Amino acid sequence: MTAQSNSIERINTYLTKQANLGTLRFITCGSKGDGKSTLIGRILYDAKMIFEDQVTTLKDDSKKAGTQDEDINFALLVDGLTAEREQGITIDTAYRYFSTDRRKFIVADTPGHEQYTRNMMTGASTADLAVILIDARQGILTQTRRHSIICSKLGIKNIALAINKMDLVDYSKETYLKIESDYRKFAEELNFDSITPIPISALKGDNVVERSKNTDWFHGPTLIGYLESVDITKSLANKPLRLPVQWANHQQLDFKGFSGTIESGKVKIGQAIRILPSGETASIKSIILYKDQLSQAEAGQAITVTLDRDIDISRGDVITAADSPCEVSDQFEIELAWMDQEPGYIGRSYLMKLGTTLVNAQITDIKHKININTFENLSASKLELNDLSIVTIKTDRMIPYDAYSECTGMGGLIFINRMNNQTVAAGMIEFALRRASNVHKHKLDIDKETRRKLNGHTSKVLWFTGLSGSGKSTIANALEQALHEKGIRTYVLDGDNVRHGLNKDLGFTDADRVENIRRISEVAKLMVDAGIVVLTAFISPFRAERQMARELFEQNEFIEVFVDTPLEIAESRDPKGLYKKARKGDLPNFTGIDSPYEAPKAPDITLHTAQADIDTLVAKLIHRLEF
Repeated sequence: MTAQSNSIERINTYLTKQANLGTLRFITCGSKGDGKSTLIGRILYDAKMIFEDQVTTLKDDSKKAGTQDEDINFALLVDGLTAEREQGITIDTAYRYFSTDRRKFIVADTPGHEQYTRNMMTGASTADLAVILIDARQGILTQTRRHSIICSKLGIKNIALAINKMDLVDYSKETYLKIESDYRKFAEELNFDSITPIPISALKGDNVVERSKNTDWFHGPTLIGYLESVDITKSLANKPLRLPVQWANHQQLDFKGFSGTIESGKVKIGQAIRILPSGETASIKSIILYKDQLSQAEAGQAITVTLDRDIDISRGDVITAADSPCEVSDQFEIELAWMDQEPGYIGRSYLMKLGTTLVNAQITDIKHKININTFENLSASKLELNDLSIVTIKTDRMIPYDAYSECTGMGGLIFINRMNNQTVAAGMIEFALRRASNVHKHKLDIDKETRRKLNGHTSKVLWFTGLSGSGKSTIANALEQALHEKGIRTYVLDGDNVRHGLNKDLGFTDADRVENIRRISEVAKLMVDAGIVVLTAFISPFRAERQMARELFEQNEFIEVFVDTPLEIAESRDPKGLYKKARKGDLPNFTGIDSPYEAPKAPDITLHTAQADIDTLVAKLIHRLEF
């Protein structure tokens, strides 16, 4: 056998062995400056997973960065963004791949800075294990606690507690034991199966790949030794079948398949299944993986199935085992991590994505937020950046789900700001609210169209929005008189009048303003259903709530009227003396002074009260309306 053939055989043997190795996905987390990026760089360097030219570049870049004197700055292997290198912090989540003779690894290096907690959650959501770093000089910090709680909430069970920078505390056993004890005491409230502390120096390499002589008092594993041997066996395949439908595949004639990734359980040909939320039942006719026909498949596989009978199934439906289906509800209690600079409020509506399901969702109550230092439950009227809270929500339709603790893919969700499509929160379903299944909409014989015919005209809402003093109420009142003369049934919902009754319990904080508009929107919807033309005169300062109100109505039923009056003119009118009080500080949270007004970007009608009199504005409105 030639030398070349021997080399090829060795390469094939190595590749075969690598292909059969299991994969561990883990995350490095902790506070900023704890050495997460340095640790990953050290692992890659010691595991010889970088090429010689990369080492040369790394040494040159280390000199330019100037943060480690003559030593290699291993963090530069991971911190690829210019901003990261300049600031010396990790901003984005970076994924790196490496392997040893015993296991393959995918590691997520996540930011420690509080501002980028959302990026840490992204990495943690798919991790089997977390390496939590602690600077031996600093001990447990706030962000250490926050990251640990997030790991626990996201179902990570095994923790490698890497007590780093031991070289800077002279490899003190006492320091190591104190941090270990403090962390175990803190973690008693968390759902970890194992915590394995390891004293390391990511910069010097102590106990990362090779055992260190500087810690001869430590008899546990090296970090790599632990990562190679930790048991991460998951039992998802032994749970009931959950197959969220990602795509209804009807592209071929006489072929109707349903594609998705199995979140839990197994599926086999002939198996009885149930489709949720419809409840329809069928049996599996075939299982397709690309071009292969399978007899069965299990959790983690992306497949297409066909059924033995024709059922209407679409994206967001879930194929479940017929004898053990998941639950269906439209109201939930969830744990929510808020990840946006703009606060979240009770009553505000968001898009919610759970697996392949996309629905409208509304926060109905903030039960409490969690103090990450003491685990104390604190009252809260809004959700702020990095808050971990327990909230209740409702969705606009019934959705299939499992508790996150039972199946992460069926219980993990995100909230999306409907105005800019940014992810604002991530949540985990704990359970459905019992009352969710007890309330049903009653069908009435007299409907909206019947009432409109009796009134002799259509119904709609004209939503006047603008600053205090812009003229909303004046215009609405004058328009109602003009419509009344034409025989149009109307009602004005005025901001001040409503606060004497329906909303007298609300103040003027942002949270109260959101709830104020939510209630008015629902009342206006009922009135439109009654066949009435509704005129609402509210500042309604937030675009999100005006959009929420619009979405309650059918097409052409909601008309947003922006009463566009400059602040100086509105303030000069000041019919109630409110601006004077706000300027003196006697009236906090006043829109336009110390509370923002978000002007409509594309209103249906714009009125300029500084340029036209009331009769002209009313005539313009009547000309635009159709009855």
